[in-house]
Amino acid sequence: MDEGVEFARAADGLEGRYSNFFQIGFTAFELIIDFGQSYPDGHRERINTRVVTNPAYALELLNVLRNSIANYEQTYGAIPKP
Repeated sequence: MDEGVEFARAADGLEGRYSNFFQIGFTAFELIIDFGQSYPDGHRERINTRVVTNPAYALELLNVLRNSIANYEQTYGAIPKP
């Protein structure tokens, strides 16, 4: 079976959320990654999603993000710094 099709089925019903604010904490056993929105008008950041994972999976996430960014930049050019 095509993995892309299986992934699309698994994503049915998920709600996408925009995020421009990230906060990371950790314990000896897990990493906590908060995703949210920051507003330019001085309002406090609003966290909308929290992901809790173990350090090994966080490291895998880092590798996947690096590869995805490299592929994106190969396709669309360098990403400007915010």
